[in-house]
Amino acid sequence: MTILVAYVPRPEGQAALDKGIEIAKRRSEHLLVVNASPGGNVEDPSALDVQAFERVERILSETGLNAEVKQFVRGKSAVEEIQTLVDTLPVSVLVIGLRKRSPVGKLIMGSVAQELLLSVNCPVLAVKAGA
Repeated sequence: MTILVAYVPRPEGQAALDKGIEIAKRRSEHLLVVNASPGGNVEDPSALDVQAFERVERILSETGLNAEVKQFVRGKSAVEEIQTLVDTLPVSVLVIGLRKRSPVGKLIMGSVAQELLLSVNCPVLAVKAGA
């Protein structure tokens, strides 16, 4: 089985990564860390740059786990990429990070976390940064 972590280079992404590592160690499962962005001409703050990608690779190599990080920038949304992975891999749990949102922000639909919670066909663990 595979622990799938949806990673973004922000505190909530780090919280998801930390929890994914913890679960993978406890269960002795493969850990797949995924960063996904549609790409294009607009700069996406959720996309990993080279330094951030290498940092995640280094963290994973230090864990001693069967772990890898993949980045997808091929025109699909992060939700679509993660749904595809969940549908094609034996994913035991998807770990996502949540950021604090204002009351108004909670009313606005369309967050990646919300879409994942409502659409993937596997258990989802949502963690908060600093929790």
